[in-house]
Amino acid sequence: MGLGLDIGLDLGTASVLVYIKEKGIVLREPSVVAIDKNTDRILAVGEEARKMLGRTPGNIVAIRPLREGVISDYHVTEKMLKYFLNKVCAKSFFKLFKPRVMICVPSGVTEVEKRAVEDAAMQAGARKTYLIEEPIAAAIGAGIDITKACGSMVVDIGGGTTDIAVISLGGTVVSTSVKIAGDKFDEAIVRYMRKKHNIMIGERTAEEIKIQIGTVFPRQKEVQVDVRGRNLVSGLPKTITITSTEVMEVLEEPVSSVVEAVHSVLERTPPELAADISERGIVMTGGGSLVYGMDKLLEYKTGIRVIIADDAVSCVAIGTGKTLDNLDVLRKDTYSDIGYY
Repeated sequence: MGLGLDIGLDLGTASVLVYIKEKGIVLREPSVVAIDKNTDRILAVGEEARKMLGRTPGNIVAIRPLREGVISDYHVTEKMLKYFLNKVCAKSFFKLFKPRVMICVPSGVTEVEKRAVEDAAMQAGARKTYLIEEPIAAAIGAGIDITKACGSMVVDIGGGTTDIAVISLGGTVVSTSVKIAGDKFDEAIVRYMRKKHNIMIGERTAEEIKIQIGTVFPRQKEVQVDVRGRNLVSGLPKTITITSTEVMEVLEEPVSSVVEAVHSVLERTPPELAADISERGIVMTGGGSLVYGMDKLLEYKTGIRVIIADDAVSCVAIGTGKTLDNLDVLRKDTYSDIGYY
């Protein structure tokens, strides 16, 4: 292993989680960066920058450098990575012994996109960078023994992508990645509020609605929430109340695409592994799996038991960290590496 830390990094569209060996999750912050456009200087990163989303003066922009699971702004991603790595490693120690970093990427990324992630991590100060596919990391983080000759199915609903994979003998047998996840749910809520209620709301408000009353399967008891936004007709602030039933109708379209993707993976799964999955169930991870009724809907549509992993949001980060201890067990095609020993 050599000197230096071993770090697992869940470089997500919505948030960045950092796992350090023997310490667990040491950092969990939104992947948002606030920049002064005039000077190109970074003013805030993470939670501090998220508070600025939609609330900045003209010269300051709060941006999310990752879109749909891949880097959309390389320069800002590199700065953000450097900031988070410096935050979790004592700076003097960091300069002496650079860390080994394992980063997860969606299962459908191209070689160019992989190289962008690797380069950003190396520029940010990693000694050696490994990449691992998100569903593999999610499965390991959820406590599944992926080395057995037994089929396990993981559905990881993040911010930018939903990754679905059937895993056996330490590798992916069938997988797909769709660019429909938490962000698309938020966008659907923003569109609905504008179209139906003539109210303009921001990304943050949409996310709060999703967390508080987001529903994809009928609830026994309806819940509601007050929403504040700007009336598009009068231009003045306005508050309205919306119900969980309304949100269920809004989320129906993006969620049905996720269910179809799960179906397509099951259709391509070899029969022996399909039998394992029907016996063991489907494991769900990621923040999107916590939307009310997501597990019930998938169970209803597939007829297979669905389990939401403990601490679903952290599974990928925990898996990336644990993987560094078990590189010898995983198939070489499961992860890739770059850097210097």
